[in-house]
Amino acid sequence: MNELKLNNKRTILVGLAFLSICAFWQMYDNLVPLILGRTFHMDESLTGVIMAADNILALFLLPLFGSLSDRCRETRVGRRTPFILAGTGAAVVLMNLLPILDNSYAAQAAPFKLVSFVIVLGLLLVAMGTYRSPAVALMPDVTPKPLRSRANAIINLMGAVGGVLYLGVTAALYPAARTQGLDHVNYQPLFVIVSVIMLASVAVLLLTIREPRLAAENRVLEQRHPEWNLAEDDGSGSERLPAAVKRSLGFLLASIALWYAGYNGVTTWFSTYVSEVMGEGIGGTATCLMVATVGAIVSYIPIGIVASRVGRRRTIMAGVVLLAACFMAGFLLTRHSHAITPLMYAAFALVGLAWAAINVNSLPMVVEICRGSDVGKFTGYYYTASMAAQVITPVLAGTLMKHISYQILFPYAAIFVALSFVTMCFVRHGDSRASVKRGLDAFEDMDG
Repeated sequence: MNELKLNNKRTILVGLAFLSICAFWQMYDNLVPLILGRTFHMDESLTGVIMAADNILALFLLPLFGSLSDRCRETRVGRRTPFILAGTGAAVVLMNLLPILDNSYAAQAAPFKLVSFVIVLGLLLVAMGTYRSPAVALMPDVTPKPLRSRANAIINLMGAVGGVLYLGVTAALYPAARTQGLDHVNYQPLFVIVSVIMLASVAVLLLTIREPRLAAENRVLEQRHPEWNLAEDDGSGSERLPAAVKRSLGFLLASIALWYAGYNGVTTWFSTYVSEVMGEGIGGTATCLMVATVGAIVSYIPIGIVASRVGRRRTIMAGVVLLAACFMAGFLLTRHSHAITPLMYAAFALVGLAWAAINVNSLPMVVEICRGSDVGKFTGYYYTASMAAQVITPVLAGTLMKHISYQILFPYAAIFVALSFVTMCFVRHGDSRASVKRGLDAFEDMDG
């Protein structure tokens, strides 16, 4: 172990694929609900169904293409890189058709333009689903097992950078003064810039990372260290969890689903909410979300230190209380205001802190419950809970906003997050007070 040292520069370059993915999804969640509602005049329920489609497809596409890339024959550029290149290329072409159809429909509405938009959107979601798993799998392919936690921290940081890049560009291009009062906003420049970010990221990855050589070197290294596999091979994997531990796991997974339902409800509908309730443009929305993202990034190291001292469970529960309080503050601050205020920015910075406290510690709690040989299966449990919530909450929140009021969004989110505090009270296993980690090491338990 002493002779091993993580190649930070190489890991950052590998993380460029995740950066491009996160920049896209930040744009997708931010813009697509606005386009569907304001250009195509879809109601909130139908918009929610479409916004849930990416999570439904992900349940099938991510394991499918991850497995296909595992079985892919080694090409000149490797096993994962062909999926990354093909998926990115297809996504860039398809995503730039969306603003063309959006602008065309706004100029002269026609049913075939709406149908074309939905078809292109569906194909785009498939294209994005083809390469996320291969892109994430590239890091462990080229990183020795003892170093993968630290490498995963860097990968997640690169994803956060992608989100911040998009939000910064959006805030600069679309301030409220530029979009206020317009019947239609042309988002094509934003799609083009995100396309350039994606293409540039993957081009640099292709030019700097020699996947076949690095993967081969890593396989040879791991063959020299069979002891690295002992934790995964120390049992048959058939043991059942004790009843008390199984109960903890069930309540923990319920908690994950509940806080994702609240948080994803806000991230999905916030741009529409700000537009309808406050009359603000997308620039204000992007700035708020960017503040939350930056708040999370700067919180990771302090959160790692706190969790190592007071435990993961207590840190999560404190984050849950803060997140619910921030969502209620968001409700109060936006009820009578027609502009994003400094207090709202402060609230969103605290949202980032709260989400970091929850997200940094939840996946490690799930994995802590299982044996080493079951880590993959229990990670699957985590993503099943989180993705199921993200499938349901856009539809449920959209329906409530349609039939009650747009102002129900923040109380809706606060209630679901508060319910996760109740279920966390019944979690008795999965906590661990690790030694204090500093620098990049404090990011090791980030959710990938």
